[in-house]
This record gives sequence, structure tokens and C-alpha cells, in this order.
Amino acid sequence: MTRLLLLTVLSACIFGQLKSAQAQETLKLHPGDKVVVLGNTFAERMQSFNNWETLLHSRFPKEKLTVRNLGYAADTITVRLRSENFQDHGHTLVDHQPNVIIACFGFNESFAGPAGLPAFERDLAQFLADLKELKYPTQYYPNGRTEPVVQDKTGEIKQVPTVVLVSPIANEDLPERNILAATRNNKNIELYTAAMKKVADAAHVQFVDLYTGSKKLLDNPDTNLTFNGCHLTDEGDAAVAELLDQGLFGTATTPSGDLAASIKKELHEKNKQFFYDYRAVNGFYIYGGRKNPFGVVNFPAEFAKLRKMVEVRDERVWKAAAGETLPEAIDDSKTGEFTPIETNFKEEVKIIPPEESAKMFTLADGFQVNLFASEVEFPDLENPVSFTFDAKGRLWVTTNNSYPQYLPGTPVNDKVLILTDTDGDGKADEQKIFADNLYLPIGIELGDHGAYVSQQPNLVHLKDADGDDRAESMETVLQGFDSADSHHSISAFEMGPGGELYFQEGTFHHTQVESPYGPKRVANAAVFRYDPKPEKFDVYVSYPFANPWGHTFDRWGQNFVADASGGANYFAAAFSGDLDHPRKHPGLKEFFTKQWRPTCGCEIVSSRHFPKEMQGDYLLNNCIGFQGVLQYRMREEGSGYAADPVTPLLRSSDYNFRPVDIQFGPDGALYILDWYNPLVGHMQHSIRDPNRSKTHGRIWRITHTQNPLVTPAVIAGEPVAKLLDLLKVYEDRTRYRVRQELRDRDTAEVLAAVDTWIAGLDKSDDEYEHNLLEAFWVKQHHDVLDEKLLKQLLSAKDGRARAAAVRALCYAKDRIENPLALLQVAVNDEHPRVRLEAVRALSFFDNQEALDMTVESLLYDQDDYLEYTLKETQETLQRRIDAASKAAAEDAK
Repeated sequence: MTRLLLLTVLSACIFGQLKSAQAQETLKLHPGDKVVVLGNTFAERMQSFNNWETLLHSRFPKEKLTVRNLGYAADTITVRLRSENFQDHGHTLVDHQPNVIIACFGFNESFAGPAGLPAFERDLAQFLADLKELKYPTQYYPNGRTEPVVQDKTGEIKQVPTVVLVSPIANEDLPERNILAATRNNKNIELYTAAMKKVADAAHVQFVDLYTGSKKLLDNPDTNLTFNGCHLTDEGDAAVAELLDQGLFGTATTPSGDLAASIKKELHEKNKQFFYDYRAVNGFYIYGGRKNPFGVVNFPAEFAKLRKMVEVRDERVWKAAAGETLPEAIDDSKTGEFTPIETNFKEEVKIIPPEESAKMFTLADGFQVNLFASEVEFPDLENPVSFTFDAKGRLWVTTNNSYPQYLPGTPVNDKVLILTDTDGDGKADEQKIFADNLYLPIGIELGDHGAYVSQQPNLVHLKDADGDDRAESMETVLQGFDSADSHHSISAFEMGPGGELYFQEGTFHHTQVESPYGPKRVANAAVFRYDPKPEKFDVYVSYPFANPWGHTFDRWGQNFVADASGGANYFAAAFSGDLDHPRKHPGLKEFFTKQWRPTCGCEIVSSRHFPKEMQGDYLLNNCIGFQGVLQYRMREEGSGYAADPVTPLLRSSDYNFRPVDIQFGPDGALYILDWYNPLVGHMQHSIRDPNRSKTHGRIWRITHTQNPLVTPAVIAGEPVAKLLDLLKVYEDRTRYRVRQELRDRDTAEVLAAVDTWIAGLDKSDDEYEHNLLEAFWVKQHHDVLDEKLLKQLLSAKDGRARAAAVRALCYAKDRIENPLALLQVAVNDEHPRVRLEAVRALSFFDNQEALDMTVESLLYDQDDYLEYTLKETQETLQRRIDAASKAAAEDAK
């Protein structure tokens, strides 16, 4: 029996069981009704698949219904983060005046557990009453404040809407990935579903129970209908759409395949254009604090046009539902014109050819630079923003022709390119397009048979299942990131040594993301940590950055964060302890004194091609004023690091040179990505300034004139045993690519080979403990915790290995018996960085024992970083303990 047939049979059985219960409550729709969908990620993803809306229009082909999906990841009945003045963008309930509201909530609320039910029922009753008055406020946090500002629009209620309350779906276990979402969450979801029905009945509001029906579908061992245990795939959404359709209207509807395909095609286009409006990037310049002086000029006409374009597509949906044949081309000729924009850039714009720009570099003694690629040889290399190398030594780069944002009516076509130097002459001579039709992919990292790429406002995984260097699928894996400023959006992608993906966003943004482990929220800048295998997502650093756009690791797994706008650089361990939204870490000292700003991209020197004295130096791009690569000599200092400036590696006198990313290549040369643009920033010039370049981009390659290049390691396709030996190679980036290659290999084969490799290591080798750490990281890439190896590293002779082990222990605390006992040893370690990591790790607990343990660190010498981390950990723990005590007292009453 095929999966589709199986789902059809199961759905039919479920329909039969639910029919009698739901026949008494059916939604009545009338010609011209406007339906607004509200809710969390479940609701938001509905417009990506369009299965339910296809059923709706096929059921009501003559009613000409208008549907607007205002779903937003991690929304709840009380908390809905948006950027400043979102209510002025035209998408409040007062603006839409819906006849029907379909409200999909309960999942994120259920993480409060049984103790949260009384408050949930009270809040839900008020929420349903508010919806009938078109009240649906959102919240934003002004910089520096921990109390939100409530924002909504008031106005005439033309008609009291009919409200339908929809329960969350069940979760499912994906044991092959260690995702036990059903086991963890379904009991609470069931409790909250029952509470929702109780409140809905009392309020005389129609209730649709998706939990019961979806659980029957998801419990079937022959089906996997989610990609992460809680969020539906297209197939899963199609099955649940039928449950929702049945729950709303009491009977099933099954349109013909051709009719459904025709409607869905038009819905995809309609909802795409609406999403460009509702979730418009650069909201801070459209309706927020920086709308003046430029946004108020160009954006009103743009959004007036875009909204008329959506109405044109509504008409096409109705015609498709009526069975009409539609012309392929969409006629937007009557949707309006744009406001002409004149430049305020008074300098002469002079685009200098690459061969001339190459002559305008000044380099440190002994270095030279050559052009690796440019828009001349590769016209697709437009506004490149981020790059990395794969196991074959090829350079992957994202292009952003649509930057700063979508212009209504102009299709987006940003790309991921693969550039190859086939003859080893230091210049690319072959291009492949891995993916196109993307939208603002300003971050990229490779992994899991494809690439993780930002697709504002989402994180997507582009998968190449057959290895033909062309992405066959795009799965949205995380959503809910804000995009109030497109050059503050998630960027600086970097896979950590253990397989976690780090990326970051800047100020103005209000992000909320769902996962099987509950919602995470942060306002005004953060660094994120996402572990794709078990689908764990965390706010790694909540800090009042301006716009962090640089993240790099040293060979022991210590990471460093560069804040672009202010030019600050931070030792990450000190301010990456856990805390609870909306609190943010306070100011942390920088590990060197800032010289220039704004920066964009950082890297640590680890290449035998570069001089010995430069090894471990911190390199930092700067893209305005000083346009080049700054260099700082790193040193360990107490629990952290410090650095001093040395001669910059490179500087350009070409005003358009904009270094935005930096990485060592497989040959040991340093590669610099050049956005090459006369205009940067959104505050200084109109987003639509005609002098913004959209068609240029260069990649430069820096080499040493006296030292031989590194022979690129052969990685792709090599036997596992050979790959493991490459973990002994000096270059950090080589080992990083080896770990990524091993990540995509068979887990059982890799684990067995790692154990054999460990057994054969020479214990007298100076690098023995680092080799063990590399082996541990390889296992982490496969979401395997080797507790024995972890404890061996916790007892290593080298304090840097012990510190790395404590970091791993922090994130594995739920998989180890009595982790606090291990942390107590680390809190009393002789090495200050181990103590810092241990105190940091204690912030991830919530009890008095952890708080008491932090005090033990005071028995040892302190420094700025230790004092900062201790204070922050104690603050976090004390707040949690106080909150628990308060809740217990209220329960006792």
C-alpha cells in the first residue's frame, strides 16, 4: 500500500470517528467573506504548502473568499514579538476586518505544563473575547529595556468576526534522530487541547480538535509526517489539512487532481506576494524607527502596488476554483507605479575593473594578492555576501542581487554558486549554480548532504540527494527570525567543531523560534546555536550587539564574535551563559582595543603557508574608512584572551572594495569576499538609491611570496580511516572540512572507525589529547555522546582540552547521570578557563545546588572574565530560584 493511499485510508477512518462529534459545529461562510488565519508555526507553514486553502476554495468555488494568513512562528495567545511600530504596516485585525478568524494556538503554551493550565484558561477566555473586538496586540522591546511596549491599532469594528479555535497537532517521535517529541510533549498537548475545548465551549466558540486526529496519523509507524517531530512536511500538512477541513465544515471534500493543482499553483503565487508584504524585510525602514527620511518616500507606493498585486492573484485563485483556464502571464499593469528615487550620493560612482582594482592593494611585507573570481568571468557573481569551501576544495558563495529587498513585480533570483579552480592556478575557471530563485541568502554553511542557507526570514536546508551539485529540495528548518533590517538578519554562519551551526542577528530584531523543545525568544541582537540532528535550537548569546557579523573558532573549540557596526570583538565563552528572555547580558570587555569600524568577518590564522609568527593571529575585515584586513596578535591571558594590533595584512584604496567574508582555503591561501559596492548601509542612503550596485562582486586570494602553498588534502570520497588521520593535520580549516565530510558518512561505520583510530593513537604524542578531542567532536557530529571519552577529556593534562570537554558537558547535561558532580570538579580546576567554562555551564541549571557550587570558584584567583561569568550565572540562577519559590507559594494559596 502506498503512503498516499495509506494516509487516505487512515484519514477516512478518522473522519468517521470525528464526524458525529463535529457535525453540530460547522463554520458557515458567505460570498465575499474574508478569513484571517492566526497562530504559531503550524499556521505560518500552512501558506508554504497551501493544502488547506486549496480545499477551502474547492469547497466554495463561487464564494470568492479572501484568505490572509497572519501566522507567525512561536506566537502564543499572550506573547507575539514584532519589531517597532509593526502595527503601522497594515496587518492588524482592524486593518483586515475579517469575517472569520481561525486561531491556531496551544502548542507553545503547552510547555508550561500542568501548572500553567489555570493561567492558560484565563488568558484564553480573554483572548477569545479580544478577537471579537479585533484586538491582537504585539510587543516590542526598545533597546536597553526589559519591559515590552504593547502595540496594536484601534478602530471601527465593521462586523464582529466568527472565531474558530484550533488545537495544536500531536507530536511524533523520530527515534532514529534521538527526537522524542511525542514522548516529551503529547501528554501536555492533550491537556491543553482539553482546556481549549472547555474554554471554547464556555465562550460559544467553534473548536476544532486536530490533536486527536493527528495523533492517530502520527502514531502510525509507517508514516513520518514531520521533519522535526512537531512541524509538518508537505505530506503531513496535506493529511492534517483534510482533518482541519473536516473539523470546520463537518464533511470531507476531495477536489480532482487537476483542479487542486490549478488552485494550489495560484495560491502559491498569491501567498508568496502576501508574505513579501506581511513579513517584509527592512521593516525598521518601512514603518519603524528609521523610516525617515527615505522609507516614507519610496515604500508607500511600493506596498500599495504589492497589495494590488495580491488582489490580482486573489482573482486568479477564484477563477481557478471555478475551473477556468488562466493565462500563464499575470497582468499587473494596473497595480500602480513606483515613486522615482534620486540619489543622495554626491561622489562620482566609478566602477573600477578587477585588474585595475588589484593594483590598488597595499599588503604586508611578503604577501601578494590575485583575483580568484569576479563578475567579469562569472556574471552571476552579484553582490556576494558569504562563502565557504567544500571537501572537494570548491568555493561556495551566495549572491544577493535582490538586496536590500524585493521590489514588487521583479522576481527574486539570488543564488548559491560553486566556483572551482580546475587547474590549480589560483583562479576559478568553472561555475555551477547549486540553487537559484533564493531570497537574500546572506549566510551559508555546508552539511547534511547540502547547504544551510538563510532565506529571510527563515533558515532553510538545500539538499543535494543525488550528488549532482544541484539542490533538489528546500526544507524550511527554522522560522521566526526577524528581518527588520536585511543586513542585520541571520548571518555569519559557522559550524562549530561538534556539528552545531552558529549564526547571528543584529539590533532592532525580535525573533521567536519554535522547536520540539519549546519556543525561544530574543530581542535586539543575538548569536544562535542550532544542532540539526536532534533539532535543538538555543539563543547562544543574548547581548546588546549592534550587528554581529563575524564568528570563528580556534583549534580548541573556543569561539570569538565580531560586532560589525561598533567594531567590538568578544571572547564568546564569557557571555554565552544561559539566561531567560527578556534579560540580556550586560557589557563585556573586548579582547583588544578597537581601531576601526565597521567590520565584517573574522578568521584565525592556521596555515603553514603563512609565516610562523602569524599563526594564531586574529584577522578582521573592515569595510568602511579602512577598507582591508586588520591583524591582531593573540595571546592567552588568564581565563580568556587578549590581542594587540600588528601591521594590517591588506588595505585597498579602491573606494568600492568591501570585504565581507574571509576564510582560509584548502591550499593555505587566504580568500577575501568583496561585495564591491559604492554604497553601503541603509541609514545613509535610500534602499532604492539608483547608485546601489547589484551586478558586481569579487573574490581575492592572498598568498605569501616565499612560503610554499599547502598541498590540499584529498577529502571527498576518501575512506573513513584515511579521513580520521587527516584530523592530525595542522590547518584548522582542513580538520573542519574533514569533520563535515565524516558527518555525512554512515554513523555506524564512522563510530567503529573512530574507536579503532583512538586505540591506535600514540599516547606520548604531544597532540594526543587534541586528537582525542577531534575524535569526540566527530562523534558529536553524529549526535553520539561517548561518556567514557568525555570523562577522559575532563581529566586531560591540557587545560584547553578540559575546557572544551566542559563545554561539551554543558550541552549534554540531560544525557549524563549527575552532571553537577562533574562540574563541581571543573569549578575547582587549576586552569582558569576550565573554571570559567564550569561556572558558565552552571547557568544552564535552575537549582540551589548549582548556585551554591558557583561560589566555590571564588576560592581561586579571579580576572575580569571570571568575575563577569560568575556574576551572570548567579543572577540567572537566583532569578530562576526566586521564580520557582513564588510559583510554589501561589500554588499553595
